[in-house]
Amino acid sequence: MSELFEAVDALIAGQPALPPPVERERLRKAHGLTQQQVAVALNVRRPTVVSWESGRTEPRPPQREAYARLLQKLAELYPPAPSTPAEGAGEHGTFTGPAAPAPRAADEKDHAAVTALAPASPRTRSAEPPPTSRRPVSRKAAPKPAPGPAGGDPRFENGPLAVVDFADGQVSAYCLGGLLLDVPARSLPALVDWTLAEARLGQPRLSGPGKDADPLLVLTESACERYGLPAHLAPEERLSGRLPEDHKVIRQLTRANWQLTKRGLGPWARIYRPAEGGQRRCVQLCVPGWDALDTRHWADAGRLPPADLARLLGAYATRVMTPRGSTAVTGLELMTALHPPTRASEPDENGVRHSRHNPGSLGKDPVECAPCEAPDGHPLLADLPRFHQRTPAEMLMEEAYDWARPLTDSECLKPYLVGIDVNMAFAAGANGTIVGLGAPTHVRRPVFDPKLPGSWLVDLSHVDLSKVKSGKEWVELDDTLLPSPFTPKGERPEGPAWYATPTVAYAVELGYDVAPIEAWVRYDNGRYLDGWYTRLRDAYVRTMADLGVTGDLPPEDFLAAMDGYRARDPQLAIVLTAIKATVKGGIGKLRERPRGGGWRPGQPWPALARPTWRPDIRAAVISRTRVNMHRKVVKHAAATGQYPVAILSDCAVYPAAGPSPLDFLPYRDGKPLPGGWRLGVSPGMVKHEGTQSVLWGEGLREEHGPELNLARYIKDGDVTATDNGE
Repeated sequence: MSELFEAVDALIAGQPALPPPVERERLRKAHGLTQQQVAVALNVRRPTVVSWESGRTEPRPPQREAYARLLQKLAELYPPAPSTPAEGAGEHGTFTGPAAPAPRAADEKDHAAVTALAPASPRTRSAEPPPTSRRPVSRKAAPKPAPGPAGGDPRFENGPLAVVDFADGQVSAYCLGGLLLDVPARSLPALVDWTLAEARLGQPRLSGPGKDADPLLVLTESACERYGLPAHLAPEERLSGRLPEDHKVIRQLTRANWQLTKRGLGPWARIYRPAEGGQRRCVQLCVPGWDALDTRHWADAGRLPPADLARLLGAYATRVMTPRGSTAVTGLELMTALHPPTRASEPDENGVRHSRHNPGSLGKDPVECAPCEAPDGHPLLADLPRFHQRTPAEMLMEEAYDWARPLTDSECLKPYLVGIDVNMAFAAGANGTIVGLGAPTHVRRPVFDPKLPGSWLVDLSHVDLSKVKSGKEWVELDDTLLPSPFTPKGERPEGPAWYATPTVAYAVELGYDVAPIEAWVRYDNGRYLDGWYTRLRDAYVRTMADLGVTGDLPPEDFLAAMDGYRARDPQLAIVLTAIKATVKGGIGKLRERPRGGGWRPGQPWPALARPTWRPDIRAAVISRTRVNMHRKVVKHAAATGQYPVAILSDCAVYPAAGPSPLDFLPYRDGKPLPGGWRLGVSPGMVKHEGTQSVLWGEGLREEHGPELNLARYIKDGDVTATDNGE
C-alpha cells in the first residue's frame, strides 16, 4: 500500500496544478506581459501560449513546471478580486460583448440600455426615479457602495465617469448602468474631494505598467452654475480656451491646495494634488457647455439629458478608454496607455523598485525626426530660405489618396456611379505595421529591407503599371485608368523622392527592383500600434453589432442591415462616430502642427516635446493605407477589367450597371474575390458609401471642372458636403 501512495504522490508532484485558462490570461495581462514574452521565456512558440490560455491544450513537462511557477508568482502579486458580488450587483463596469437591446417600454425609450448592465444597488437610486424620489432621505454623501462585481475592480464599481447635474435643489451624479448618486458637495473643491473619497469612479489600467484612469466628471450647465462656473465661456475665454486665473472658482481650488495643469480650467481640465506614495489624486472635468464635445465627432451629445449622456460617454469609455480630451487627444493617449513609457524594475538589494524603460514603448523622452520627415516650419529647417518650396526629393509626402479621372466612353454608358468605403481604413493600415521606436539612423546607398521602418530616397518612376505582379502572376492593366500608388494625387513620380517603407515595399511587390540613394532607418522598431488597433477594432465591431450589423451576415443581408443602421440607436451611432474619429485623430496627432498665435517658422512648438510626436509613424500608417487601397484596385481590375473613376482617402467610386455594390463586386457563390474588395463590418472590409447617376457626375464636372473628385460627394450628392463619412 505504501508503494501505491508513493506512486500517487509522485504523480501529483509531477503535474503541478494550474489555474483556469481565463485566470492565466488575467495574470499575464496584469503584469503587462505579452504572449510572445511568455513563449520566449518558456522556450515554446507563441501559438502554444495562446492554446494554453484558451484551454485548447495543456502544457507538458518541463514547461508545465515553469509555467506553474510563473503563474504562482503572478498570483501572489495580483490576487483575484472578490468572487461573490453583492445582491443586485452586475456587470456595470464594462461592456462584455454585443448584447441584445434591453426591452423598451413606452416610458423608457430614451434610457433603454443596449448592453445588459447591473441594476442599482438597494442603497443607491435608479437613474429614472419617480418625481418625489429626487430628494434623498439623508443629506449625507452617496452611500457606501456594495463590493464590485465578480472579476471587476471594487475601487471603480460605479464606472469610469459621472454626469453631474443640479435639479430640484439636489446635485446628482448619473453613472453607468442607470446608477444615480446623491452629491453633497457645495463647491468645486468639495466635489473633487467627494469624487476621490466616496464616488468610486475610475477605470483600471489598460496595461500592467500603466496607470488607472482618473475619474471623469461631466458638468451640465446647471451644475456649472451651481458651482460658480459660467454655463458658457465668454468670447475672450473661448479664444484662450480657459477661465482667467483670477476667477473665483480657481481661487477656491488654490485655497484648498488643488492644482490645475497648464491647460487651466477649460473645457477639459485636470484638477490634482501631487501624488503621495504612488497614489494619484486627480479628477478630470468635461464641460459640454464650453464646447468640450466637438459636434463634428459627438453630434448633439452635449445637449442630451444627463442619463443619456452618461450612457453614451460610458459606452465610449468602457470600449475605448475614459476620454482625456478631444477624440484626437484620446486616440493618442490610448497609444500611451497600452504602451506606458516606463515600468518598475525588479527590487534591488534594499527591496526598492526603480523606474526603467518599458520595452516596446516610445519611451518618456522625445526623439528627433529625420530632416525629410520634418514638416515645414520645423526647427530642423530653420536654415532654409524663407519662401523655399521643398520638392518630393527633399520632403516625405505620404498622404491619403485624392485622385480622379474622366470617365471613358464605355463607362458613360453605365447608368450608375457606386461608392464603396473602407471600414476603419487607417486602423486597418496600422495593424501589423512595423514602426520605429527610437531615433533614426542615416545610411548612404542602403540595401532596401521591407522589414526595416524608415524613410527612403528612391526613384520609382520606372515602375510600369501596365504590367505588374499580382500575387505570383504577372497581369496586364490599362495604366491610364489607374492611379499611381506612390503619390497622393495618383501621378507617376518623375524622379527620386522620399517614401516610407510600405510604399517602397509595394514597388518590390509589383515586381520591380529598387535602389535607394539614402535612407533614415530605425533599427529599434516593433508593431507598436497592434494593441491600439485591436482595442479600437473591438470597440467598432461591438458597437456595430449593437446597431444590428454583425460580422456573420452574407453580402445581401449586410447591405440590408446597413440601411438606416444609425437610426436604430442614435446615441450609439454617436459613439461609433467618436470611435472612428479617435482613429483618424490619433494618427493625425502624431504630426501635430503649431496651434495658436505667437509661433514663428523655425521655432519649436509644444507638441514637439511629446514622445508621441512621430511624423514617421503617421507616414507609415498612411502609406500602408494607400497601398492597401491600390492593391485591391489592382486585384479587382485584373479579375474584372473594371477601374475606379475616383478615390478619396478610403472611398472608391466605380461605374456600375446597377445601384448596389453587388452590381460590380465579383461575388461567386457568396464568396468575394480573394485579395479584393469584400463587403463586411470588420476594418479593411467595405460598405456602401452612396450611389449617384452618371449624369449627375458628368454634370458636376461640367460645372466645377474635370478635376472634381466625385468620391467626395458620392454619399448624398451634395456638392457642398465635405464629410466623406469615415
